[in-house]
Amino acid sequence: MSSADKSNHTETMSARILASLVMVACLMNSWCAHAQQAKRIPRIGYLSNTDPTSEFIRSEAVRIALGELGYAAGQNVAFEYRYAKGDVHRAFKLATELATLKVDVILVAGGAPWVNAAKSATRTIPIVMLSGGSDPVEEGLVKSLARPGGNVTGVSLLNRELGGKRLELFKEAVPKLARVAVIYDPAIPAFTHDVEKLLPVAAKALGLTLKTWEIRAADELARVFATLSKERPDGLFFPPGGPLTFTDVKRIAELALQIRVPSMFINKKFVEAGGLMSYGADRAESDSRVAYFVDRILKGAKPADLPVEQPMKFEFAINLRTAKQIGLTIPPNVLARADKVIK
Repeated sequence: MSSADKSNHTETMSARILASLVMVACLMNSWCAHAQQAKRIPRIGYLSNTDPTSEFIRSEAVRIALGELGYAAGQNVAFEYRYAKGDVHRAFKLATELATLKVDVILVAGGAPWVNAAKSATRTIPIVMLSGGSDPVEEGLVKSLARPGGNVTGVSLLNRELGGKRLELFKEAVPKLARVAVIYDPAIPAFTHDVEKLLPVAAKALGLTLKTWEIRAADELARVFATLSKERPDGLFFPPGGPLTFTDVKRIAELALQIRVPSMFINKKFVEAGGLMSYGADRAESDSRVAYFVDRILKGAKPADLPVEQPMKFEFAINLRTAKQIGLTIPPNVLARADKVIK
């Protein structure tokens, strides 16, 4: 082979080797890009109006329900949790943090102010309500229950509609009930409206007299209960009313027990902490239902097209230990209707 032939042969081999290397590099880049893309898992933002301890049962119900649909935390889905610890003014900051992270969906465990904070932080990221207000339409969270129309959907707990039913059950359980102290945190205007305008109508029909007590800070609890201990109302009624009442569940239940006055709450966790009675939506079922919305959204559905759901199951809980401690006998016909009885 001549020198020229050898040179051409060498150049040809070099070109082939270079082409092969380029091809390998391209394939590797393509594979790496594909691998990176494959590794990207959906991220769920979780905005809570309470703290990690208070939120655990609710967030765990969501996680378990998602697991039943095939989503395993750390494997094919990731969570970003943010806790406002009862401070509604932090809601927008925390929601903005989640939006900046570009999570795929934001779950909001709180009422209208918390959902509105998430809406202000993003108009594009889907938002799913865990307990989205008494009336999501009236509160401006969605256009309608059937067709939300924006980036918000989820579950509403009907707390407003249940006020009269709670008073009715309270009256049946405590036949001598006449003067009722209504204790609430007025942080959410819609709940204040309910207490001032709607609840008195139901009370009048039952022959009850209401007196309202506002609690705006945790350090006001002891003062209010000290006054109630002297006034001796026939019952204590706790309607929906701001994050404070959900961050101090145990203390509120204990204070009600200490003054030995029957109490009615909206959620069974107050009864489990020592309160007398509660009536409300089955929170475990409603929280689990949130997984349905997350699944649909991660698979491409738009929040605007997913109807807001209302609870189908309600729970009536009674703490018989507390009844005994305050010297109250629950009528058998009322006790028979309870879904949960703590003995």
